Amino acid sequence: MTTRTLRRWFVVHKWTSLVCTLFLLVVCVTGLPLLFSEQIWDTFVGDDDPPYEVLPPGTPNASLDVIVEKARALYPGQIITNVSPDDDEPAVLISMAPSWQALKDDENYPDRNSGHWIKFDARTAKVLEQSRPADAPKEPRTWTGIIMGICNRLHTSLFAGLTGRLFLGAMGGVFVASLISGTVLYGRFMKRLPFGSVRRDRASRLTWLDLHNLLGAATLIWATVVGFTGLVNELQTPLFGLWRVTDVRQILRPYANLPVPSQDHLSSVQAAFDTAAKVAPGNEVTGLSFPGASFGSPVHYVLWTRGATPLRARLFTPVLVDARTGELTGAYPMPWYLRFLEISRPLHFGDYGGMPLKILWALLDVVVIGVLVSGLVLWAGKRKIATDARLRALGYDLDDAEGAPVSALTGEGAR
Repeated sequence: MTTRTLRRWFVVHKWTSLVCTLFLLVVCVTGLPLLFSEQIWDTFVGDDDPPYEVLPPGTPNASLDVIVEKARALYPGQIITNVSPDDDEPAVLISMAPSWQALKDDENYPDRNSGHWIKFDARTAKVLEQSRPADAPKEPRTWTGIIMGICNRLHTSLFAGLTGRLFLGAMGGVFVASLISGTVLYGRFMKRLPFGSVRRDRASRLTWLDLHNLLGAATLIWATVVGFTGLVNELQTPLFGLWRVTDVRQILRPYANLPVPSQDHLSSVQAAFDTAAKVAPGNEVTGLSFPGASFGSPVHYVLWTRGATPLRARLFTPVLVDARTGELTGAYPMPWYLRFLEISRPLHFGDYGGMPLKILWALLDVVVIGVLVSGLVLWAGKRKIATDARLRALGYDLDDAEGAPVSALTGEGAR
């Protein structure tokens, strides 16, 4: 490596690190409580749902058609928007609204919510719980809800919507660039020192440098994976938008101008679930949207199926069933870029291996915070010194002629 090349790598590492450090600190700190969000909610909020009726083991679930009809009887004149079996409990969530137009109007008024839901026992079809009416006074938010909401919005968008998401995605790319440049510098710097050396008998600045290098090298693979998958996750809105205006529009083009049929004359919801389960073997059906839903079809049930294993649980395949006749229209696996997006999610969140993996992710997150803080300390201590002087202070030998190879100042020279 020549002196000129070393200078360039150093400048790249310095500025890519400085540009993204503050935002990465925000992301790392807010990511810790989000890792354990389920445990936090269970501890500080608890579960006030009514207990399930004790039934003999193996009791079959009630037909979804029976549950749908009970929901309609409770709110005659309203429409059903979604049917969602619960993942972990024997329950089915029915989402309803006064009309599709009311839901469209809600999009223009963030504080308005015309929709509501009813939670049924999947085995007995009895009502377990309902959401509060739209015109009822809102329940006061708990401190847990406020704090977790702030953490989530800071972590995903910095309270700036799509612009914030794209900005954080760019910061993820800059972070990956800083990791690559840091690896190049570290490999050159540690050429003659044993891996993991921390020179505590020298100036504190060298100790901070060694700790920064060691922690960065130890978490390099994890930080690269999490940084890159974070970049991919922030692109979910434009990627799903691309899918909707390309593949989805092409699939639904023959039905785009058809009127939405009355829900009183639709085919069986239970049969649609059974059809989707057959056409996507090995997948589980997670929900159904009625004709007329946003980004859906005016005449189809849209059923979402996903893989049954932890790593495949985020790979969704939509299935279209004609709601007028009950016939299968087709199953449409997502394009490669959305499948790549969905596969990247568990790698970013660490939520596919239970509590041990969450703890490991949290420990690595704390170590990365240490890398970021130590990098700030190194920059703050010598921020007014020229690049060559700083490289010498950090242990690089720049006394060779321009263009000659540069070696790390280690061994006797470093002492």
